[in-house]
Amino acid sequence: MTAHIRVRDVVLDVPYFEQPAKAAQNWLGTLVSAATAVPKRKFARLLDGITFDINEGDRVVMLGRNGAGKTTMLRVMTGAFTPTSGHIEVSGTRQALLNLSLGFNQEATVHENIFLRATAMGIESGRIKGMVGEVLEFAELGDIENRRLLTLSAGQRMRLGFAISTVVQHDIMLLDEWFGAGDFGFVRKARERLVDRVTGSKIVVVASHNMELARRLCNRGIVLHHGKLEFVGSVTEAIKFYKGLVEKSKRLQALELEAQIAADADAFE
Repeated sequence: MTAHIRVRDVVLDVPYFEQPAKAAQNWLGTLVSAATAVPKRKFARLLDGITFDINEGDRVVMLGRNGAGKTTMLRVMTGAFTPTSGHIEVSGTRQALLNLSLGFNQEATVHENIFLRATAMGIESGRIKGMVGEVLEFAELGDIENRRLLTLSAGQRMRLGFAISTVVQHDIMLLDEWFGAGDFGFVRKARERLVDRVTGSKIVVVASHNMELARRLCNRGIVLHHGKLEFVGSVTEAIKFYKGLVEKSKRLQALELEAQIAADADAFE
């Protein structure tokens, strides 16, 4: 089966509630207003008309400033978010390293959480039984597999989540930044496995600010800005476009700051 991702005119709106501002003469009025005011339901557009194709063999970096929509787009590709309009077609098994604690239960044991997380990933129960030992060994948690998850340190939970997430090779790998957390020994081991999984994947999509990583890992690039698709092409051209976008934003911010300073100065004259 040939792996691919087809994204067509994807729009994602998410609801939020805004509390209306009301003037109050004292603290009691403020308290009453906060308790009785009805919040207004509004929508924020996180993705706006996104269209692109990713084909087997592609290693794609998604570039964009914070809040550009990179992680949101990855979540749409995993199926975690359903587009408000438009559609997405994914051919091939997929695994996302976006939330290493997805599917965990703090009250369950380490052993039980392997089954919970692997089930959430769509792995068959018969296959899970055969990979428990490998997960525990890689995560270095074999001696505490019967302890409840809430008794583990953050680093131990991270190791467990990573070990489960990468125990199976998938056709499509979706990454939100390159893995780099944990103690030195585990980070080195984790990076080796991640490189192996990336090499074995038919498609890789990584959201990153690391230009050097993008050049080494990827052949194509996608640039997002304020939820809109600004560029799709070779990784070299994508990086060039993104750098130009960043410089343009900095110049606009500088001009806005100068205008504000001038306006403030005029107000005092």
